[in-house]
Amino acid sequence: MAISTLDGYIAAPKQRLTFIRTASRTAVAAMPFSVFDLAGNPGAGTLAIGNTANGVVPTDATAGYPIISAFGGGATGYLSKLEFASTVPCWIDVYDRVFACGAYAFNANVTLASQPSFAARIPNADYVGTQLWLEQVTAGTGVQNIAVTYLDQAGVSSVTGTFATAANIAGRCWQLPLAAGDSGVSQVNVVTGSIATVGTFNIMVLRPLWSGRVTLANGGDVHDMLRTGLPQVFADSALYVQVAPDSTATGVPELMIEVANG
Repeated sequence: MAISTLDGYIAAPKQRLTFIRTASRTAVAAMPFSVFDLAGNPGAGTLAIGNTANGVVPTDATAGYPIISAFGGGATGYLSKLEFASTVPCWIDVYDRVFACGAYAFNANVTLASQPSFAARIPNADYVGTQLWLEQVTAGTGVQNIAVTYLDQAGVSSVTGTFATAANIAGRCWQLPLAAGDSGVSQVNVVTGSIATVGTFNIMVLRPLWSGRVTLANGGDVHDMLRTGLPQVFADSALYVQVAPDSTATGVPELMIEVANG
């Protein structure tokens, strides 16, 4: 069943997931950074994905992601409330990381094969709104040029064109622009890098779930279901957090994530 009424939400079983990072990383102001590999609760994950040939579909069983308990009786899960704060003013974004591959060398030219499907983590089999991202694993030098060939939301082959990155410090993330007319990604097929001389990176497909703004140091807010919009999550969703700080440190973000299932 799905939650379709206020009474349904009130009656729905709920679980509260903790996400806090107790370490900060050097950042570029106003740019998104992964905090996946930093200490905290859940414990630090590994930034390098560990699979360049095929990629993987991360789940909450992978170290670094909050663990989501199974939903009973075929229930549907929703991100129903976010309580959030940080030691620095910033944007905080939460995604379901549905696919990732890497870490690729700066000069990679890899055609993936036997990629696992992430269709089970896409509500209504609608890939519209999924996003293609680069995550820097180890620092790079110079201007890194990246191109990714992918299948779009309708399963048609497309390519990003060459995307240039700079200030390639560990953890920095860039959303890669899709080809004109594309609105989602259903498979990653080829990853190509050039120009830089060192550095490694991941390629990710992210499904956006929520975004919130911390306006003051040590400030925060609470977003109820009317502000989260009740995006669907799954019992194996890999909830992935990015921080875009106003300054040059990611600070210490803390989230209490409510998942309702009914």
